[in-house]
Amino acid sequence: MAKNSRLPEGVHRTRARLADGSSKYYFSLRGCKGTGFWSGRERFPRSPEFLSAYVRAFEDSKPKIVLQSNADVVAEYLSSPKFRKLKPRTQSDYRRWLDRFVEEFGPDDISMWEDSASKRDLNKWRKQWEHSPKQYDYSATVVRVFLNWSVDNGFLVTNACQNFELFYEVDRSGIIWSPDQIQQVVGQCPEWIARVLITATETGLRIGDFIKLTWNQIETTPEGRRIRVKTNKRGIPAYIPVTPKMAEVLDQTPKDRLLILTNASGGRLTEHRASEGVRQWRDKSGLTPEVVGKDLRLNDARGTAATWLLRAGLSLAQIAAHMGWSLRTAADMIERYAEVSPDETDDVLRLLKNAKRTQKEQKL
Repeated sequence: MAKNSRLPEGVHRTRARLADGSSKYYFSLRGCKGTGFWSGRERFPRSPEFLSAYVRAFEDSKPKIVLQSNADVVAEYLSSPKFRKLKPRTQSDYRRWLDRFVEEFGPDDISMWEDSASKRDLNKWRKQWEHSPKQYDYSATVVRVFLNWSVDNGFLVTNACQNFELFYEVDRSGIIWSPDQIQQVVGQCPEWIARVLITATETGLRIGDFIKLTWNQIETTPEGRRIRVKTNKRGIPAYIPVTPKMAEVLDQTPKDRLLILTNASGGRLTEHRASEGVRQWRDKSGLTPEVVGKDLRLNDARGTAATWLLRAGLSLAQIAAHMGWSLRTAADMIERYAEVSPDETDDVLRLLKNAKRTQKEQKL
């Protein structure tokens, strides 16, 4: 009830004195800014027009339920700082999956994902990629990231599609190129493929990082040279010693060429072309998955590189940080390399044992 019972519930009145000495009254809803709905000379208006204006103001002041479509909220997410902070490759992947998501659920209201029953709709949509466990899982990952962002930014109260059963499981930690396998490919492939494979096995860099190497990233040290690179995945600087084989790659690179590695035509190398080129010449060299018993890939060279970095004097902690691995993973990868390299087993295991002992002593 209003303070003065002769006014409707919740009405606030103010008075203004005019130049002629008379008064004019202004009416609004108490505690609601910008809800002025009537003005006049009457202190207690009771006309039908006044009451209608009051009812309209009262209805307009109620919180509006704004229905927003999935397509609208996806557009908000794609323009958000959170999305812009993602790496370009991740942005591209997310856009592709969110376009598919919008194609299926775009017109529907975003609030549908607060209902646990919506998970059935999402799983039904994901079945399109059931033939590819990796894609099947990634679709859920992208949608979960988007819906969690929607919760954090007030578009959803809760995300009922938080947890999904994941099918894609792969452990490639035991797949490592042996020196003989590397030499088998290098001995038959074109020069540009050899340079790619050697760089991968000598530096341990991910494909997306080493295809961008330039002369500006090669630094001279008192003992030789090193590669300075800010990795795409972790976004932190890494310093990699130039091994003798990597030195040969650099020394054979024209100084007037910006990029260290190029494709067959001397142009910019892409991740796909680098991976495909090595895969094709791996097969031509007789190292097919059927023959070897495993599917050797360019990224598997990182395990080999871990061993070279240990030989070059890096600690286990430095190797782990560079590779984005745990200390245990770094040690396991080097030990596996020793298993497939009989000629180097004793030397590698000795270095590894010393590195582990040093690591342990530093913790004490």
